Amino acid sequence: MNGALFRAAVAGLLALAAGCASFDGRGLAPGRSSGAEVEALMGLPAQRLERPDGTKLLYFTRQPAGRAMYVATLGPDGLLRSLEQRLVREQFEKIVAGAWTRDQVRELLGPPWMTGYFPRQKREWWEYKFAEFSEKRVLWVQFSDDGVVREVMNMRDPEEVRPGGTQ
Repeated sequence: MNGALFRAAVAGLLALAAGCASFDGRGLAPGRSSGAEVEALMGLPAQRLERPDGTKLLYFTRQPAGRAMYVATLGPDGLLRSLEQRLVREQFEKIVAGAWTRDQVRELLGPPWMTGYFPRQKREWWEYKFAEFSEKRVLWVQFSDDGVVREVMNMRDPEEVRPGGTQ
């Protein structure tokens, strides 16, 4: 099999496999769906967290193209309690610079799409791609070396060109 044909076959299989997963968990029922059913429908989570009370959080990222992070909360009994999209303004507004930590942001929003470090400022940054209505946006959260949030920026995605060739 030549290289181009092989790549096309692999791409087709990946597209077929992706089509089997539900993008937003449609069909899952809080109080009835099990954690196994959540994963069977939505795929493998990008992150798993367990709280001291036995509650589990499963994070299903759709970044960067899907611009979403779905969080399934499972009770200690293993049943779905809630499923919500976390990359929305109402969630971002909870993050308080100077008070929140890296761990709190990770629990709220899940794993970032991209990370980096500004050596001169001594700040780590996390990037989350999301959409608000039809506008593609980016949330950047900066942390000082002690893990405390120092800045939260929500702006139009600079990589997206608007109609007419302007940003």
